[in-house]
Amino acid sequence: MGARLSYAASAVALVFYFVLVGDRGVLLIADGRPVTVAFGVAVLVLPLIGAWFLWHTTQFARHAGRLGRELEAEGGLPVDELKRTPSGRIDRDSADEVFAKRRAETEAAPDDWRNWFRLAIAYFDARDTPRARKAMQRAIALHDGKDVPQDVTV
Repeated sequence: MGARLSYAASAVALVFYFVLVGDRGVLLIADGRPVTVAFGVAVLVLPLIGAWFLWHTTQFARHAGRLGRELEAEGGLPVDELKRTPSGRIDRDSADEVFAKRRAETEAAPDDWRNWFRLAIAYFDARDTPRARKAMQRAIALHDGKDVPQDVTV
């Protein structure tokens, strides 16, 4: 619940920022001089890009959460079998071991979204966030019956 609250607080802060920056862009455009109009248009682009990114990130988190809840209801969430350092960080060798197991499971059944979900968690635990995100996107696509991105390999 803490992660949701901090995400919501960050999203609200970003939306406030987008409105504030957008307002400044409109004021610059309203000034009417060519330089300020050009600068105002450039300033308006930033909140649009930010809003698009926030929307897609929120949708990704919602879909991943939905899959996680479904997998939990099935009893298929991976058990945390990772060793930790005294400071609480995940031991790299332990993460690599679990990753190898998840990769083998996914190679054995590459069309099962559950395997891709678990592989995404293993990638994340191994500190490979870009591949974790792509594996989760593949899990979401497989679950929803959509076109599966081919840029993710096991």
